[in-house]
Amino acid sequence: MLAVAAMVALPLSGWAADAAHDATAAAGQAVEAAHGADTHGGGEHHGLPTAAPQFHLGPLIVTNSMILTWIVAIGIIVFARVATKNIQQVPAGAQNFWEWLVEGLYGFLEGIIGHDLVKKTFWFFATLFIFILFTNWFSLIPGVGTIGWGTPDANGHLHHISRPILRGVNADLNMTLAMAMVFFACWTVWALQANGPGGFLMHIFGPKGDTTGALKVLMIVVFLAVGVLEVVSIVFRPVSLSFRLYGNIFAGENMLETMALMGGTYFGWLLPLPFYAMELLVGLVQALVFMLLTAVFTLLICTHDEESHGHGHGHEKAAH
Repeated sequence: MLAVAAMVALPLSGWAADAAHDATAAAGQAVEAAHGADTHGGGEHHGLPTAAPQFHLGPLIVTNSMILTWIVAIGIIVFARVATKNIQQVPAGAQNFWEWLVEGLYGFLEGIIGHDLVKKTFWFFATLFIFILFTNWFSLIPGVGTIGWGTPDANGHLHHISRPILRGVNADLNMTLAMAMVFFACWTVWALQANGPGGFLMHIFGPKGDTTGALKVLMIVVFLAVGVLEVVSIVFRPVSLSFRLYGNIFAGENMLETMALMGGTYFGWLLPLPFYAMELLVGLVQALVFMLLTAVFTLLICTHDEESHGHGHGHEKAAH
């Protein structure tokens, strides 16, 4: 199952490339323009560019973050296939790790969104957590973001890589927005399956509580206005999800580069070490936060259906 889930994550980086590339490219041009005078005047422009550089693989145009996406996804698939090739009744080694990870995630999500909902959505939330976690940690491997092309200074020394071969996956807004948009599509499907079109609209715009007369009319107007605000909130969820993950990872990679430059030629490897430990924790926390937020958003739209089924079962038992 993990292999199938990882395959779902494989093409995510290309889904929203057109939607987000213009914004990130414009931001990158603004940063370059702001530092242009220093660069041409002998100064140095440091920091991860906001827009991921593009490369040509034959007729295919890809970014360096997409290449790392494929590497990590293929690595997850191969690792999962090898670990589960010969299933043992008493797991050991890689099989033990995958079973611990899957069972731990399943039990954790089941306690939050319930038994019925986790059976339907676990494949997606597990994919999000595993994929984001491994991409965040893989991006911290030395060489990611530090091997590539740049402009040497007046002495011929290259201190900053402006076009790295590989780039942190979630430090690219294209990738985080793609995952958020895929979640938005899945959330819409699950909401319609749980409530139906009419129930979905009633869940957002319908009045809550038992009222009669003029008060009921007032509550209808109030909840219509609340529903409009809810629709705005739902539409902006992909934006908030993508920028939260992107901002934390992008800032962390820039911080690591700054610490390395502050350490100089001889101690550039030493100063970032405490921050590497912090980024390992940040990578785990951000994967957990992204998964939890998407799970809670799904629970909120499906809770009404579960409650209705609960009441329905209660009535059936009472009838019997």
